Amino acid sequence: MTNIARLRDFVTAATKLVDLHGSDEAALLEAVKPLVADLVAVDDWLPEDYAKPDAQYYRQYLLHADPLERLSVVSFVWGPGQKTPVHDHRVWGVVGVLRGAELSVSYERDAEGKLIAQPEERLERGAVAAVSPTIGDIHTISNALTDKPSISIHVYGGNIGAIHRASFKPETGEEKLFISGYSSTHVPNLWDRSQEGR
Repeated sequence: MTNIARLRDFVTAATKLVDLHGSDEAALLEAVKPLVADLVAVDDWLPEDYAKPDAQYYRQYLLHADPLERLSVVSFVWGPGQKTPVHDHRVWGVVGVLRGAELSVSYERDAEGKLIAQPEERLERGAVAAVSPTIGDIHTISNALTDKPSISIHVYGGNIGAIHRASFKPETGEEKLFISGYSSTHVPNLWDRSQEGR
């Protein structure tokens, strides 16, 4: 049985941090990282519908969106060999690896506007990383495993599926705007407490 209370407790705690820190991005990143680390340290809470890979494309399942769109929680499910294009986020984000492992390559602009790849980083199960426009926001992510899916949990400072973002051609720095949307049409019911105490 899925321990959905773990996700509900995370959403509650993360929302309190957004209330406490407001637009102080540095404070939010530092406060949210340990929460995400605790969430991905135990793998008993993600409902199966939000952990299914697709044979062709990685999946971005919405788990929760704050009603004021200050926060969203998403599970990314990567099939073997799947990866993102080079892209940005335009809001702060914290990522924790729940299952498997991922490869992350960050990019920095040179004086001519071209994007220069930085050394690849391997994120194992339990690893936590952050992105934001102020600390580095352009990267690509791929499944590090060739034989099974990997899953990471992403927390963003906005409704990430509705934000205008960009993908990039690294050799020129040229950007193409996109809105990612979500792979799911519903979210888990975090708020049914009717089974508690029975």
